[in-house]
Amino acid sequence: MAPVAFFPFIFPAVPGVGCVFTSRQGGVSEPPHDSANLSFEVGDDPGAVRRNRRLLHDRLGLAGWCECRQIHGDVIHFDPAPGAPEAEPTLEGDGLATSAPGIGLVIKTADCQPLLLAHRSGRHVAALHAGWRGNQINFPGSGVARFCETYGLSPADVFAVRGPSLGPAAAEFVNFDSDFGPGFEAYYDRVTRTADLWRMTRDQLRRAGVPPAQTFGMDLCTMTREDLFFSYRRACAAPVKETGRQAGIIWIKK
Repeated sequence: MAPVAFFPFIFPAVPGVGCVFTSRQGGVSEPPHDSANLSFEVGDDPGAVRRNRRLLHDRLGLAGWCECRQIHGDVIHFDPAPGAPEAEPTLEGDGLATSAPGIGLVIKTADCQPLLLAHRSGRHVAALHAGWRGNQINFPGSGVARFCETYGLSPADVFAVRGPSLGPAAAEFVNFDSDFGPGFEAYYDRVTRTADLWRMTRDQLRRAGVPPAQTFGMDLCTMTREDLFFSYRRACAAPVKETGRQAGIIWIKK
């Protein structure tokens, strides 16, 4: 058994905040959830999921774990009570925010974008789950607005990073016009039938007031990097339809 592998990210001006994006490598889950699946909701052995989550929680030195049953909406929970990593989620929503040190905010993904936000002070952080439906309802933008409104912040002092997710060359939409509606045409290539969700998120953050110089992205495509990531779209095209979930996690360092 190997530790759950992850990609760390450090905001250049916010050293008091920790961020990681996990991979599928490490952990104890068996195929098709091999091997670092972090979700209870995908048919994996619950004991393996609990073990993976505890290993990661302890390795990061977290004081608690917060997550949602993600529903592709725009509900954000502010300062939720933390739980143990072995506990299944009960809150429904797609966003979390906290001002409490040591609490890991966890966004589970397998192609969707994990979007992590930090205030310049290092005293407030948020985590958003933005699939294409999240982009369609401008959740990156509205999430920043509510994060700032709740804690009395300016978006000019917000830093954002988007984790590994479905890349522009792999994000095929055969019904793009009906899926997204008007106003998104600039992000769609009608020849390849692919959409640039990464650019869409950057633009939504910019329009919400987050400076482009404070917006970052880990440009790793979950669908094409089978060695590193779980991918829902890749699984749907395979004989075995199940797959695991990696996570983006942000916390205020104690």
